[in-house]
Formats: sequence, C-alpha cells, structure tokens
Amino acid sequence: MEESKKRIFRGKVAKVYQNTIIVEVLTSKKHPLYRKTYIQTKKYPAHAEPGTVGVGDTVSIVETRPISKTKKFRLNEVIEKAVI
Repeated sequence: MEESKKRIFRGKVAKVYQNTIIVEVLTSKKHPLYRKTYIQTKKYPAHAEPGTVGVGDTVSIVETRPISKTKKFRLNEVIEKAVI
C-alpha cells in the first residue's frame, strides 16, 4: 500500500471560531549565512467541530481536500488540553 503524502502539523490553538480553529505551528530553522537557529511561526486555519477544542490546546492537524478558500487542514487529534 502507498504511503500517505499528507502533511501533519502539531501546534497550539490560537483562536476558535464556529467551525474553524487557527493553529499556530512553530518551526525551528537555521540561518543560511550565520548558522543561528531561530523559530518561525505560521498560522493554519483548520476545520474542527464546535466544542471539541479550546484556546491553548495542543492539537495535531492533517492536510485534506480544500474545505473553503483558506481551509485546507482538519483536526486530527487533541494531544493535550489547556489548563485553565
């Protein structure tokens, strides 16, 4: 069987809307000239059912077919709930 080529990201939920969550993913990169390591932040809109996650939760999102103009990811699993 063929291996899936879908991208999977892990990050924290920054905002929660009705059917959409904004997931903030941190990536560590190295500067090409100075070799200094820095952290890059990118936000991905993902589809999630209402009431499943909250702000601050650590989640996993997986690439899927386009759901809307900007949403191309969906919630895969909730890894850790935020402590309130």
